[in-house]
Amino acid sequence: MGSVLPDIPRVYTAVAEWIACLVFILMLKKRYKNHVVIMISVVALIAQMVFLRVTENVPLIFWIPCMIIAIMLMMLYIYLCCDIPYLDAAYFGIIAFVIAEFTASLEWQIIFFCWPNETDALDLMGAMVFFAVYGGVNFILWGVLSKHMPKDGVMNIKLRECLVALIIGTAVFAISNLSFLSVQTPFSSQYAREIANIRTLVGFAGVAMLCAHLMQCSEVRVRRELEAVQNVLQNQYKQYKQSRESIDLINYKYHDLKHQIAILRSEQDPEKRNEFLNKMEEEIKQYELQNKTGNKVLDTVLTSKSLYCDKHGITLTSVADGSLLDFMDIMDICSIFGNALDNAIECELKISDKEKRLIHVTVSQQKRFLMIRFENYYEGTLDAKEGLFATTKKEKQFHGYGLKSIQYTANKYEGAVNIDTKNNWFDLKVLIPLPEKKSI
Repeated sequence: MGSVLPDIPRVYTAVAEWIACLVFILMLKKRYKNHVVIMISVVALIAQMVFLRVTENVPLIFWIPCMIIAIMLMMLYIYLCCDIPYLDAAYFGIIAFVIAEFTASLEWQIIFFCWPNETDALDLMGAMVFFAVYGGVNFILWGVLSKHMPKDGVMNIKLRECLVALIIGTAVFAISNLSFLSVQTPFSSQYAREIANIRTLVGFAGVAMLCAHLMQCSEVRVRRELEAVQNVLQNQYKQYKQSRESIDLINYKYHDLKHQIAILRSEQDPEKRNEFLNKMEEEIKQYELQNKTGNKVLDTVLTSKSLYCDKHGITLTSVADGSLLDFMDIMDICSIFGNALDNAIECELKISDKEKRLIHVTVSQQKRFLMIRFENYYEGTLDAKEGLFATTKKEKQFHGYGLKSIQYTANKYEGAVNIDTKNNWFDLKVLIPLPEKKSI
């Protein structure tokens, strides 16, 4: 029989679990302001330490339930501090638990190796090892994982992804602690150093697998988002082509009617017929809402939206120098103007008073920059997150990409998007540097 490996102090385990949770909290979107998060963190650390200390000597039959409660406390800590869904908190809690198990095991193995007979009375060197291992492991993981975490701090983990993490975490925990339950298995050992090696190596493998899975989930999320944005771009381009065809048909009909009116006017008719024809001509003019901006793509988009707004009691005005957009791709113009106007129109349709349904579009040059500005009146409040505004549609997972699409397009041209709300006016500005030939 080998020497008995002393148990890792429960306080050490509690601190490891708390720090692992903190690593994810620092990378995620906070639910409250910093001082509230700090207070929750202090309470969480005390609660974790007290719980693990109180349950230190429970019978073996209660050991697993106590560990489950400890993991749930970690998940609760992450959820209370971060503005994320339940599944995200559960997913990160599982990963944090495996990281904590590995960190505590690695630190205690080093301590046991260097001071095998003094683990109960550690000196300054032991404290230095403690801080070096706990701080080093978590700092490295923070540096690696932060590059793969979404900017909005929400992963939107699916149930299947959470179950995969749970299976990996359970397997890692079971194998790494098997020797403490029984030495009569092919995968356990009765020697202290072998047990420590198994626990640390299995813990490291678990951390590597779960981190790789998290990175994969993040890449899948980005890929989904890019596909959704691409679909938005394609849909806007299809709308543009359909609008182009519809407007061409309207123009053909308009010119045909003008010729018919000209023929009728050449005849000798009563005065009432002239009045009727005048009225008819005025009504036809509403179909000649073509905007002459100097850019055919912008003309088509504005005309299409103008017709829709006119039909639904929305006043859409524009002051646009379309020639400034000549350097932009057709799909990019459709993306910016189509998405911005669709969002504005959706907002205006919620206003019962048609006199307040107002949208204004401006395309101008400011020094060496192209300024595209959309202003629309709104009522109520808007939920802003990370510079964007949350969708009000029911199927949120399939929407909300309009503004993101505008941002992607602006970034393509090294531009920027700014959103402001003041006095019930939603103000969306897109600022893009002009090519040299377009600048003054």
